[in-house]
Amino acid sequence: MGRRVDVDDLVGAADIAERLGVDGRTIHQWHRRHDDFPEPLVRLRQGFVWAWPDVAKWARATGRLGKG
Repeated sequence: MGRRVDVDDLVGAADIAERLGVDGRTIHQWHRRHDDFPEPLVRLRQGFVWAWPDVAKWARATGRLGKG
């Protein structure tokens, strides 16, 4: 069985960008440039889908999201 994820935790690049205060292109650049950036859960024709807790953990660890 695959990983269980709450649907409310699913985010695309635009959602991540909004939460981190950057533009959507930045998310794709991070994904390409940082080996430790979380892998998307799903790769759709329209874009990638990530689990927000995975991205938030990475963003905290790299100083891109406050500790709060």
